[in-house]
Amino acid sequence: MTLSRDRRNVLVLAACQGLFTTGQSMLIILGGLVGATLAIDKALATLPVSMVVVGTLVATVPASLLMKRVGRRPGFLLGAAIGLAGALTAAFAIYIGAFWLFSFGCFLMGLNGGFGQYFRFAAADVAAPEFKSRAISLVLAGGVAAAVAGPELVKLTVDALGPVPFLGAYVALAVLPILSAIFLAFLDIPLPSAAEASEGGRPLLSIVRRPTFMVAVLGGMVGYGVMSLVMTATPLAMIGCGFGVPDAALVIQWHVLAMFAPSFVTGSIIQRFGVLNVMLAGTGLLAACVGVALAGLDIAHFWIALFALGLGWNFTFVGASTLLTETYRPAERAHVQAANDFLVFGSVATASLSSGAVLHFFGWNAVQIFALPFVIIAALAILWLKRARRLAAPAG
Repeated sequence: MTLSRDRRNVLVLAACQGLFTTGQSMLIILGGLVGATLAIDKALATLPVSMVVVGTLVATVPASLLMKRVGRRPGFLLGAAIGLAGALTAAFAIYIGAFWLFSFGCFLMGLNGGFGQYFRFAAADVAAPEFKSRAISLVLAGGVAAAVAGPELVKLTVDALGPVPFLGAYVALAVLPILSAIFLAFLDIPLPSAAEASEGGRPLLSIVRRPTFMVAVLGGMVGYGVMSLVMTATPLAMIGCGFGVPDAALVIQWHVLAMFAPSFVTGSIIQRFGVLNVMLAGTGLLAACVGVALAGLDIAHFWIALFALGLGWNFTFVGASTLLTETYRPAERAHVQAANDFLVFGSVATASLSSGAVLHFFGWNAVQIFALPFVIIAALAILWLKRARRLAAPAG
């Protein structure tokens, strides 16, 4: 039986998403720990993780505009090459004990993330309209592999290269973009037509001022930003509470599983209950994460809070990405997707950069209190758009 192009692309992009997210989960588990080992000022411990996010932010707009010109596959291959260079740089920095070089290697791996974040949109761009939400969610479902592979790779490789802790894990990270490049050979997305590559569509300002765009971006910003804020601080908070690296890896493993496993059905849930209802449920789960995290410091509190955080991210982010596809025409997608991801990863970078400092100076509870107002704002914005659409329905 021959797969349709839509489904074959989803499989390829889901595999690439799985490899990409495996690397991201390893960076989350290890970045702060390596930073704490190499940095003289321990308040900078989470800076390497933040540099991954900053790199993603820097690359989002250039990556989208480049792929509008040259196509998705060449763009993704370039991102994989940059990711390979970043992993090797980080491994060398660990070997010589250079904190700032390690942070630069993480920045390069973040640049790869600026390309990898478009896997979800690449599947939706060429999918039939009724398959778009499922295409996005199924590509993100590839991240389920990361829930198992990332922490297990950490356990297997963290001490694999003898007396230099963490070196083996970053050498293993270098293999992932190579595997991704192999899968990309099977991607079947046509190159942009000359008209699409040159046509600008409506002015970007006229699109970003529309309520649907604003709520889509806000949902993505809050869902991803709150997730990054809490998740970045979690391994260090757990170590500070006396738990070990395997405990932190287990919590992150279940968190990543909660992030991506629902994606097998999130698209169908959106089709049945509506994208705004799913996003609203996501904000409720983010609020639940905050409540559980404030309730105690046992390992069960960390586990339940991070599991709820992962589910909340999935519903808000998949929902926001689906909602965004309603705002643009084919000729406009590169600019609109770039604007969206720049704003989303701007919030993620801010959250990640803030996380270590808030945790270091004010503690774990302050991280949660800092997140809560943003969750409330996102929920109110979604309710506002639901009401506006309900009032507009009779006229429509």
